Amino acid sequence: MARFGYDREQAASQLESAWSEVVPETLRSGSRAGLVRRGVLEVVVTHSALAQELGFHKHELIRQLQKIVPSEGITDIRCRVDTLL
Repeated sequence: MARFGYDREQAASQLESAWSEVVPETLRSGSRAGLVRRGVLEVVVTHSALAQELGFHKHELIRQLQKIVPSEGITDIRCRVDTLL
């Protein structure tokens, strides 16, 4: 299974589901959880104002994500602006 990347896809799906659960509803449609690298979750957002707003919720989001997906080891969140969500 690992050879085919199934475990990676399952982890990504679990992370997307967790992100939808913890992010405020008003910010959900303009953001998407990306990859976790060295404990840093990359979140893709549609515009910089959304990245700034997520920054205000950052500590709470990290705390909730650590509870829901502890296996990911998320310690930080970084936003990247990309208009193609």
